[in-house]
Amino acid sequence: MSDGTGLIKRFYTEVIEGGNLALIDELSTNDFVDHEEGLPGQPPGKEGVRFFVNALRSAFPDIKAKTIEPYLADGDMEACHVILTGTHQGELAGVAGTGKSVEFGGTDIIRVEDGKVAEHWGTTDNMRLMQQIGAIPG
Repeated sequence: MSDGTGLIKRFYTEVIEGGNLALIDELSTNDFVDHEEGLPGQPPGKEGVRFFVNALRSAFPDIKAKTIEPYLADGDMEACHVILTGTHQGELAGVAGTGKSVEFGGTDIIRVEDGKVAEHWGTTDNMRLMQQIGAIPG
């Protein structure tokens, strides 16, 4: 296992849930590459991660990582599936807060280099999320 084992868990608990955006710089390399555009208009690299976290935390101030499993770590790679929950209280992708509870999933794969995230591949179930807040039919 790499010396960065658990980076995805730290991201979800300390950054997404806890709001510690300073950890983005600590947990990722300077030339970090994100291969997923999690939300429309998300910029590349670390700025994109900040954009994604700020958008989720603004829309769902009570966001929680309900489960982060299965969790796999092998060599310089980590992967997991996460289920997020929250209450839609702020704007997300042009949809004003609805007060609706949401539960949606995502899958993340990262490559670790010197204990930091160098690359991220992922998918977020934006369709299920948008259905739950009424942005698209269910």
